[in-house]
Amino acid sequence: MAKYSPKTLQTNIYRIVSRIPKGKVLTYGLVAKLVGIKNPRLVGSVLHKNINPKKIPCHRVVNARGKVASSYAFGGAAGQRKKLLSEGIQFTNGKVDLKRFTG
Repeated sequence: MAKYSPKTLQTNIYRIVSRIPKGKVLTYGLVAKLVGIKNPRLVGSVLHKNINPKKIPCHRVVNARGKVASSYAFGGAAGQRKKLLSEGIQFTNGKVDLKRFTG
């Protein structure tokens, strides 16, 4: 796995997340894998400090079960869910269908 400085890690995570198209999601684990790290929680920590959510759509990152983050920085779970719904992402039993909406 790659080793990065904190700034480089942040830049790489933001680069991946900024490329998630509207109507699609990635999991924290998949973002971590794409960046080359093992710890999905580190992805969440970086995204929680996102200073430009319009450019870096962190609401499009969900957990491995397809659930939204209870501590989503821009309105909690309800705020994240609302943003995803506005992009056409559907929920079943409180979860995003990852097979359908991963992109």
